[in-house]
Amino acid sequence: MGVVAATLGASAFWVSSRSFAEPAALVPAPMMDEAPRPHLETAVVAGGCFWGVQGVFQHVKGVSEAISGYSGGSKANAHYEIVGTGQTGHAESVRITFDPRVVSYGKILQIYFSVATDPTELNHQGADTGTQYRSTIFAANPEQRKVAAAYISQLDKAHAFDAPVVTTIEPFKAFYPAEGYHQDFATLHPDDGYIATNDMPKIAALRQFFPALYRPQAKLVGATASE
Repeated sequence: MGVVAATLGASAFWVSSRSFAEPAALVPAPMMDEAPRPHLETAVVAGGCFWGVQGVFQHVKGVSEAISGYSGGSKANAHYEIVGTGQTGHAESVRITFDPRVVSYGKILQIYFSVATDPTELNHQGADTGTQYRSTIFAANPEQRKVAAAYISQLDKAHAFDAPVVTTIEPFKAFYPAEGYHQDFATLHPDDGYIATNDMPKIAALRQFFPALYRPQAKLVGATASE
């Protein structure tokens, strides 16, 4: 597998932070992307509470599944109450299964940086604090690592944000689905105070910034999630 050049997207612009718990920004598309492939691929990212990250990617065309879970620690401590201590090495993460013929890995990262997370915040997002809320890309292979590293460098050089990107790249080891009650949370509880304040604006930003990739009907996990 190799990488190919991609066209630079529109210049970054900001949406008022008064409307979002974390400011959303349409950042330039990555200049480097994975070569197209004819099979499904997975990406694992972390960027704060997994409810919002999952909610965003469930609305992206070409994504067949987005599951909330834990990555970075061991199977033994992949439980919400334990992860919440911040001592497990896990981050609240989302595993995204996507068709690269519809949405590329680079485009997944552009959406991630634009609306799913604030990449200038490392061990917190908004009011959520701790290493379990870190902004991290879990690279599944050398190609993903190369694309992610090049993209972070590109965004920093372009001053796409008011502060340096502190999103880290960690090697992917394993992903453990979160408890069933965490799955599809943004869709099932849109009026929840946390969701309404922090996560529904992210989905609205996705619709605004990426209209060609926005899917009105969320692709829910449903019965496929682990209990």
